[in-house]
Amino acid sequence: MKIGILSDTHMIKECIDKAIPYLKNCGLIIHAGDNFSDSKYIHNITKVGVMAVKGNCDFDNVEDELIFDIEDKVIFLCHGDKYNVKYGLNEIEIKAKSINADIVIFGHTHIPLKFEKDNILYLNPGSISLPREVDYKSFFIMNL
Repeated sequence: MKIGILSDTHMIKECIDKAIPYLKNCGLIIHAGDNFSDSKYIHNITKVGVMAVKGNCDFDNVEDELIFDIEDKVIFLCHGDKYNVKYGLNEIEIKAKSINADIVIFGHTHIPLKFEKDNILYLNPGSISLPREVDYKSFFIMNL
C-alpha cells in the first residue's frame, strides 16, 4: 500500500496543493497534526482516506494520538508535542515500545526525520509549508 505522510501544513493551501498530485495516487494519507482541518481539505480533493490527529495548534475536538494496524504493522500516530520531540525522542521511543509499535509517525518539529531503532521505524515528514533546519519543504510517500 502506498501511504502519503505529512504534518505541519498550517493551512497554507498553496503548499498543500503542490503535494496533491502525489497524494492522489496513495491508498491512504496520514496527517500528523497542525492543522487538522487541512486533513479534511486533502480528503475532499483527493478522495483518499485520511487518518489524522490534532496538533498543538489545533482546537478541533479530535484525537491527539491514534494506534492502528495496516498490513500487519502497528502504527502509532501523534503530533509529538506531548512527547517533547523538540528536545529529544526518548519519550516517544518509550511510548512506542510500550505499545509494541512497528512504525511511529509524528510531526511538530517541522524537520524531516527517518530512522530505525530497536526494529521500530520513526518518521517525521517535516513540513510542506514551514520547514525548519532544512531549505526544502517535505512530506513522505511510504510503500508498505
